[in-house]
Amino acid sequence: MRCYLSVIKLDKKMASDASKILLPVGVPAGKLVHLALPVRLTHAANGARGAAELACTFDIHPGGARLLSSREVSVGDLLTVERGRGKAVCRVVWTADPESDLRGQFTVECVEPGRAPWEEELRQAQEQYLPVILDGPQTRYSITGMRRGEENRRRRRRFSVDGEADLTLIGGHSRLEGQVQEISECGCRIAAGDLLAPGTDLRLSLNIFDISVALKAQVKYIAKNLGMGVEFQEIRQGDRPLLDYLLHKLNTQSIEEFANVEVVTEPLRAAAAG
Repeated sequence: MRCYLSVIKLDKKMASDASKILLPVGVPAGKLVHLALPVRLTHAANGARGAAELACTFDIHPGGARLLSSREVSVGDLLTVERGRGKAVCRVVWTADPESDLRGQFTVECVEPGRAPWEEELRQAQEQYLPVILDGPQTRYSITGMRRGEENRRRRRRFSVDGEADLTLIGGHSRLEGQVQEISECGCRIAAGDLLAPGTDLRLSLNIFDISVALKAQVKYIAKNLGMGVEFQEIRQGDRPLLDYLLHKLNTQSIEEFANVEVVTEPLRAAAAG
């Protein structure tokens, strides 16, 4: 079966727009839970504190959270986040594209480590995974003109990327690090020093432009000098919108590059006549 591969050269604007959506650089990796918690936000600007307003978390982790608020914020803003008696000063490190499905969402990291207001909820909650379902519209990331039902799992559009992967064998403690070379809605290709045998089940943490997505997957094939092909089976609850956001950004970039290609015919005709 043929697979369509688009090689994407990501510019600085795209990398900045997509960066730090979940685990900001410098925040220790840890448990991340998809959990809606009401919090109060106080915006600090020019040394003055604004009025408190209500917001809601999407995901929480030891070093910060992804939030939803009706108030517009910018990267670099300092906010005081309160829940019950817990309070922490946080910095905005990412804001969603207002034209995307994630509009109104933003990510904060705690300025003071170890003082997240949701520590108790994080301690009690458990990460949950959901099956990766590919029954949605087939043309979501396609510019091939194919109608729904004409593509299958192996023909989901793939994009060439440069990201990091942490692999942990399910049922074991072995960990590997690798480089993400390609990604699609249903899997990815990873280059690593030690390749795993087909059929190996693993827990996979992908970090592409600091967008962190956790999945459970299985190695499907080994490609000589290329790496191993991994099929996604389950995705951490709350991470599916982030994977969709990343794929949408990659697809948008490829369409823009395709549209900017100028087809020149006159010089070719002149050369042929000569």
